[in-house]
Amino acid sequence: MSDLLRRALPVYGLPANTPLTLLNRSENETWRAGGDLILRLHRAGYHTGAEIGSELHWLTALQGLPGLNAVRPVAGAQGPVTELDGRFIVGFAPVPGQELQPGDDLARWFAPLGEITARLHLHARQWTPAPGFARKRWDVDTILGPRPHWGDWRHAPGLDAASAALLTRATDRLAATLRALGTGPDSFGLIHADLRLANLMVDGDRLTAIDFDDCGFGWWTYDLASALSFIETDPRLPDLIARWCDGYSRVVPSGPPDAALIPDFIFLRRVLLTAWLSTRADSDTGQALGGPTYTAGTIALARQYLADGLARLRP
Repeated sequence: MSDLLRRALPVYGLPANTPLTLLNRSENETWRAGGDLILRLHRAGYHTGAEIGSELHWLTALQGLPGLNAVRPVAGAQGPVTELDGRFIVGFAPVPGQELQPGDDLARWFAPLGEITARLHLHARQWTPAPGFARKRWDVDTILGPRPHWGDWRHAPGLDAASAALLTRATDRLAATLRALGTGPDSFGLIHADLRLANLMVDGDRLTAIDFDDCGFGWWTYDLASALSFIETDPRLPDLIARWCDGYSRVVPSGPPDAALIPDFIFLRRVLLTAWLSTRADSDTGQALGGPTYTAGTIALARQYLADGLARLRP
């Protein structure tokens, strides 16, 4: 892959001998090219060129909005999206700082994150994309249904028959709740969909959202659930949720939509990640978390969900 990226360097005005450093292998591969460019090599077969171009179209529209810091796309000679040997590559300006980590003082950052999320939602509600805008939907069918975008939780490593039966009961209840909510504009629209800690850069007092690769049409409040990815059992969650809601309300006084369903969205995200880890064992995240261990945690969370709806997480 480094050879493919090296051929892409002149497309972005860089010498072919520019140093390349692999930063992350997750859904895609992210590389640093020298000091002035970040390159994302897309996983084959996931997004179409039109979908990737639509992501960059939204990101470009977000640049310079007051109170909202988002990574900036960098176009190459082919335009926003580069295609080489059937693979898609896109460029971004580097973002200073460090990724937010579970061990950091998350309470400090969740109110600002709530503000950023509210500004993203406000923009999405008011913005008219160009014709041909195409992004995936994140709904009951595409997360829990028979053809999910990120894989089927039923194939999760370490899942035995009894656990599968328990998860079936929990996800059936979850699906019924979300179908009752529906996908009208008050609850559903264009969202980031992956605001997990690794996609938030901290530099001094500045918080910047990166990696819009999974942005698409989903429930507004799902963006909070994505921010709690991989820390769903952290005892700080009730406080983090309260701080995020407070930050959101500073921008949108009515507060986050469907706040009463925050526990449901957290469980939905956990099930989605369980499925994702079963299909992305080659990713850095998959190797770090270990499939069976994460599946066991999902089963425990499902048991709590069936027992009390994760009442401790309800704001």
